[in-house]
Amino acid sequence: MRKLVFFVGGAGAGKTTLAKALAKRRSVAIIDMDTVLRPAAVALMTQAGLDPNDRDSSFYKKLCRDLGYRITMDAALENIANDGDIFVIGPFTKETETPDWIEQELFAIGASLSDVEVKVVFVYLRDDKVHYERIVQRGSILDQYKLDNWSEFSPSLVRRELKWNIPASSVLYFDNSTPLNEQSLASLDQFVYGGDAF
Repeated sequence: MRKLVFFVGGAGAGKTTLAKALAKRRSVAIIDMDTVLRPAAVALMTQAGLDPNDRDSSFYKKLCRDLGYRITMDAALENIANDGDIFVIGPFTKETETPDWIEQELFAIGASLSDVEVKVVFVYLRDDKVHYERIVQRGSILDQYKLDNWSEFSPSLVRRELKWNIPASSVLYFDNSTPLNEQSLASLDQFVYGGDAF
């Protein structure tokens, strides 16, 4: 069965690192919302006379947030419709709070949870101090708003509960506070692929 695997969680948790590591191991395509949205976000924010590197303010969310999720999911669903597996990376905050969101997305391509295996990896860190350190370490200009407004931004990093109508066995809460090693990557592979050889 084709697999649609979401890597979700707060900034700096390591969603992209984990997804890329497993995707390389399994030769699976990935769609990272940050990557696919970036050109449009830069253009929209610049046209509005706003900071093109802002990815967190209310202005950014109003102009770009929903567009980013639409672009990301359209690309993911195109792969699923073509019978391919796909890993999708992004925070997916309000989407994971809406019980029938994933079913509506699949319905748009004539698919359902009965013929697409949906799994979710919630990537989290033990506390926001580790998030802060990771965000500083990666040195991205796109994170400056987060760092400058940390007390306002950090509550968004809290570990969330998925509300989609999928089995509990299809959701993994992955503590990524320590460096990724072969054992933790193998456990992630086991969650996504079971005993399937690679």
